[in-house]
Amino acid sequence: MTSELDVVVLTEPLVDYALEKGDVGTVVHVFRQGEAFEVEFVTLKGATAALITLKPSQFREVERRDMLHVRDWPNANKNTKALAA
Repeated sequence: MTSELDVVVLTEPLVDYALEKGDVGTVVHVFRQGEAFEVEFVTLKGATAALITLKPSQFREVERRDMLHVRDWPNANKNTKALAA
């Protein structure tokens, strides 16, 4: 079962937040024994990109063979849906 502070991977893009399938986030809160999860996505410099409530179907737990990949986050200089730039 997914718990707080677990690292998770998006299984679908979240266009409104400029997040892509495969982006990595951290669970910061579990609602109602796993009905929903608050997940924080951050840049590698530590700026919060998004803090989003997700359904379990929208992410998966990290697997042993997963590899991180760096990409440019297009909302870095915008103050739209991002919590911090």
